[in-house]
Amino acid sequence: MTDRTQTHATFVLEREYPVAVGRVWAAFADPELKRQWFGSDDFIYTDRTDDFRVGGVITDDGYDGEGGPLSQFRATYTDITPNERIVYTYDMWLDGAHASTSITTVVFEPAGDSGDVGGVGGPRTRLTFTEQGVYLDGVHGPGPDAAAGRESGTAGLLDAIGKLFAAVG
Repeated sequence: MTDRTQTHATFVLEREYPVAVGRVWAAFADPELKRQWFGSDDFIYTDRTDDFRVGGVITDDGYDGEGGPLSQFRATYTDITPNERIVYTYDMWLDGAHASTSITTVVFEPAGDSGDVGGVGGPRTRLTFTEQGVYLDGVHGPGPDAAAGRESGTAGLLDAIGKLFAAVG
């Protein structure tokens, strides 16, 4: 019999982007734009969909390099308030083993004008990303390590959004 464990963890990440809320919103709402920051060039996708509507499902399945384990991500949007908030729940599996279940809330807020802080001017957006998860049976490592890994990976994704805006101006 497998040892069953569960570790609960919550993390909150904040970022400010030097663009208007509508542009940051689009990075989540537009599947083609989202593909530019969500994921990895090293990941080999076997299934990738994003139905951005309440009740819509996201799938991101594939392998991290040749011969790696099958990673599966399934999410369902539960709340979408345009230019303000996205809430979704998601599950992850690794080679068929259920690794985690999470609820995520992403909040978008105007953060003033970048000229206000010595920038070149223009609107800014504050994004607050909150995830509450349960990490199961050590699939992604011991619970605290799995939670820390998820937070680190998510921070990298949020940083990739910033790089996306730097690249497109």
